[in-house]
Amino acid sequence: MAGGTISFFTDMLQGIAERGRSLVSGGRAEPRSAPALAALAEELLSGAGEATSVARAGDLLAAYAGAPLEVRRGFLGLLASRFGPVEERIAHAIEAYAQAPGPRMAMALHLAAEPRRQELFRKLNRAPGGTLALVRMREDVLAAMPDEPALADVDADFRHLFASWFNRGFLTLRRIDWTSPANVLEKIVAYEAVHRIENLEDLKGRLAPSDRRLYAFFHPALADEPLIFVEVALGREIPGAIAPVLAVGRTPLAADAATTAAFYAISNCQKGLAGVSFGSFLIKQVVEELRRDLPGLRTFATLSPVPGFAAWLAARLADPADPALTREERALLAERWHDGFERDEAAREALREPLRAACATYLARARGPSGKPLDPVARFHLGNGARLERVHALADLSPRGLAQAAGTMVNYLYDLDSIERNHEAYAERGEVALSGEVRRLAKPARVVAGSSPAEPAAVPG
Repeated sequence: MAGGTISFFTDMLQGIAERGRSLVSGGRAEPRSAPALAALAEELLSGAGEATSVARAGDLLAAYAGAPLEVRRGFLGLLASRFGPVEERIAHAIEAYAQAPGPRMAMALHLAAEPRRQELFRKLNRAPGGTLALVRMREDVLAAMPDEPALADVDADFRHLFASWFNRGFLTLRRIDWTSPANVLEKIVAYEAVHRIENLEDLKGRLAPSDRRLYAFFHPALADEPLIFVEVALGREIPGAIAPVLAVGRTPLAADAATTAAFYAISNCQKGLAGVSFGSFLIKQVVEELRRDLPGLRTFATLSPVPGFAAWLAARLADPADPALTREERALLAERWHDGFERDEAAREALREPLRAACATYLARARGPSGKPLDPVARFHLGNGARLERVHALADLSPRGLAQAAGTMVNYLYDLDSIERNHEAYAERGEVALSGEVRRLAKPARVVAGSSPAEPAAVPG
């Protein structure tokens, strides 16, 4: 029923756009420059009438999508310079508020201070496919921001609007399985960002067995485009390595015999929605779904990557005086870490404890400028109220796992009785919830220096 309603309104908007396009096109040539795109934007802002407005919005989005990169970046620059707040309007509203302060004048001031870009984006969003087109436009903004700092204002407007448009109340949770539509399965393969899906057999192994689950959030305006998804392994204990979880041809466990649900991969699908948080809602709702369907589940945990650990460890090894490593740990790491060590059983065993201790120290003690943990995955899970439970050395020996985390993975435990308490302690005082095992492994905070001048963006994992 809901899908039919959405389809009806989509078809209706498409019809409005087509009728409007016949009124406004007049054989006009496709815009080929940034100023031409900006002129279309001005027409859209100044125009009246729903049909012509929707048609112009569709024309602008199509022209933008079809333009070369340099034209798109030029248009984004014009959005920053020409489509901000109107200063005269703000000055008038400030004067009016000073003369008659109150809620009504405060709202008028608020509206006057709004950048024109926001109204432009709202009008563009009305076009068929407009929401996804704007998400793609923000991808361009994020890619260009390092070279064009002025685009930060454009990005702020996108984030402001997306926070409302992608409010949790609009999202739907769907379980994806082996019988899901092919176009959705193709997107799961394309968007998997933690453990690459190699082939059809690999995909089937993650979706079809009785002890595997995959859940995704969708938004009605983005049809079958997942926003974020989580892969779940059901079992009798918390896993300590990724290879057994992903093994093809293993013997599945009956779902109702499982006592543990392990979230082993969380993938953000839309780069243009970076900073719009879905992950915490996703985990909490998936836990609710699993508890309802499988009441025998008692433990909810992750098997997570540690994407910043290898770089942090390399920096510690480069400084012989760094207290994060003892002399013995430094010597073992220097001696045993070599090409092909993962095939050398003696080297693996010698490296295991130094790596566990170093990773526990990194996650528990290393801080960025905000005072929060340096590792982005740690910030995500600890901020959601999880506890750092265990550290597993040599748990991911894939090229990516070795490059990012020296093969290390960790478990974050979602203890349902302490999630809220852990979250509040983290949010209010920056306290990190650690198991006794991790506390014993980690070096004292007083001997560990900060770690980096900047923090990477928070990402699920």
